[in-house]
Amino acid sequence: MPTEKHGHKHHGKSTRDILDPTRILGAIGLDEGQIFMDAGCGDGFISLSASKIVKQNGKVYALDAYQPSLDGLKAEINELGIGNIEVILADMTITIPLDDNLIDMCIMANVLHGFASEGTLEPVLSEIRRVLKPNGTFAVVEFIKADGPPGPPYDVRLSPEDVEKILEEHGFKIGGTTEVGKYHYLVESFKK
Repeated sequence: MPTEKHGHKHHGKSTRDILDPTRILGAIGLDEGQIFMDAGCGDGFISLSASKIVKQNGKVYALDAYQPSLDGLKAEINELGIGNIEVILADMTITIPLDDNLIDMCIMANVLHGFASEGTLEPVLSEIRRVLKPNGTFAVVEFIKADGPPGPPYDVRLSPEDVEKILEEHGFKIGGTTEVGKYHYLVESFKK
């Protein structure tokens, strides 16, 4: 498996087949004209759905540290003729190459548990806070803490309470937790 600079030992499998991006983006109220960031976008299936919602007067930033996933997303963007997604190779443990107070809404799907297990929450969440606008939305989607596939091993999964505690400790105000599929939940928070 590929090893990235930040130490994450895998790039994860796509959850495109088990996670409905429209349901997730509806749960956080993404709207036309907004600036959206998909932090740890993988194959970009959430970014692709977000681009349809924000339309041409909005913008989607799709960030990941795994170049092959981004290459696949770029090919799909080109094939579909999408003009409002910017694909960015970024190690979020070091920096997010975007301006301060730029992003209206950020989603991190099936990624936070990796940063938690690696001990890199502080730099990543600090960078997300920096790029979010005041009161900007930060939504975390994670696998329900249960044994068995799909998803990561039980010992690295996070409960909704774990996620809420992590976010509160890093300067976010919790908005609520919602089930967003058979295997997933979403914790919505806001930059204080």
